[in-house]
Amino acid sequence: MSKYNQIIPVILSGGSGTRLWPMSRKLYPKQFIPLRNGRSLFQDTVARVRNLENGVQEPIVVCNDEHRFMAAEQLRLEEVKRADIVLEPVGRNTAPAIALAALQALQRDPHAVLLVLPADHILDTHDQFAEAVDVALQLCAEDYLVTFGITPTRPETGYGYIKVGIGLADNRANKVEWFYEKPQLTKAKEYVAAGKYFWNSGMFMFRATAILNELVKFEDTLAADVKTAFESRSKDLDFIRIQKDEFANCKSESIDYAVMEKTNNAAMVPLSSDWNDVGSWHALWESSQQDDNANATTGDVLLEECEGCYVHSSNRLVTAVGMKDTVIVETADAIMVTHRGHSQKVKNIVGKLTDKQREEADIHRKVYRPWGDYESIDCADRFQVKRITVNPKERLSLQKHHHRAEHWIVVNGTALVTRGEEEFLLSENESTFIPIGTIHRLENPGKIPLELIEVQSGAYLGEDDIERFDDEYGRSD
Repeated sequence: MSKYNQIIPVILSGGSGTRLWPMSRKLYPKQFIPLRNGRSLFQDTVARVRNLENGVQEPIVVCNDEHRFMAAEQLRLEEVKRADIVLEPVGRNTAPAIALAALQALQRDPHAVLLVLPADHILDTHDQFAEAVDVALQLCAEDYLVTFGITPTRPETGYGYIKVGIGLADNRANKVEWFYEKPQLTKAKEYVAAGKYFWNSGMFMFRATAILNELVKFEDTLAADVKTAFESRSKDLDFIRIQKDEFANCKSESIDYAVMEKTNNAAMVPLSSDWNDVGSWHALWESSQQDDNANATTGDVLLEECEGCYVHSSNRLVTAVGMKDTVIVETADAIMVTHRGHSQKVKNIVGKLTDKQREEADIHRKVYRPWGDYESIDCADRFQVKRITVNPKERLSLQKHHHRAEHWIVVNGTALVTRGEEEFLLSENESTFIPIGTIHRLENPGKIPLELIEVQSGAYLGEDDIERFDDEYGRSD
């Protein structure tokens, strides 16, 4: 039997990643975007724990309700078949999220040990990570609450710090003396010079019972509210739904504030690796492969006399001349340019977009759905054109629209169309028309993706003009 058989990975995937706009949006956040090597940070996190040893149990994922199908699809891509996906109806920070995961873990195993990992971190050194988990597992057997501290490589002001005390586990770990907030530069320099301070990674490991007991000790109301919300859970397809009214009562608090800074049982295992929390474009530039002029590029990019730049192209050629320490990010509907040193302030732009109710704060032109995706190609008054892709064996809901008609033209694959009382197949270069108010459904019965062009026309073209009569994915209007 594996020494890891009690470990249940917990992947926290509730963030929105506003500092990585315009790639990261509210409905398609940074952890699910293929930022590196065609893979997402969420996928890399899942692979990281599955590579520890075969005895590690299937993960528990805690994510927003809005992201549930992206999480499920990327778990499928990583060949994870029996994960528990716990849906937070509202964001309440890491303490309630971890408490939910602990309660769910105890449904599987009364001796469960949680390995808590944010879904949006880069951690490239597998062997060092596995060794750190080995040490942490020994400490968990003694009911320590373990955090992983990153050996600092510079006086960083964007991270919290952990000060360590006496040695544990043959000096492979230490008792935690104190947690410190993000410091000013002079203080950060003192911390690095002292040699007893580590970056707070936000990764943890502890027994499920141990973290719940400490949460009751220090935040009894929060613990009780989370338990009440968990007990009202329901199963929806592959998801565990937490009732919104119950969970909204929970205090919004980080696990650091709620427990780790108060407990006498905190321990830290050091981790020296290429860790990055990808909290800004500057951080992504640091972790990316760079050329001789320290430029990192993705997509169709051409640079001339540039130095220290990060340039990302999603759709078209991007060129730059004579730029230094600059970030340029291009998507189908937005271009963002900033000095690398100001990349933390990108979130302020997102705030202004939100205040103006601009959809660019929330969604891309390409929107992912459980059945596939659609991308807006063109729109004007009373018409809109979309490119729709339906994955093999998937189908949209049975629905109708009150304000728009739709014209579908198949460009690849085969479509099974329900239109009123009719049901028929469409092949490449064939089309059909769906009048306003007609009940309809689109399905892909084939083995290759179905691609079609949809032309919408009508007085109102909003996505909320939909009445569903049947839906395999449990969505309501």
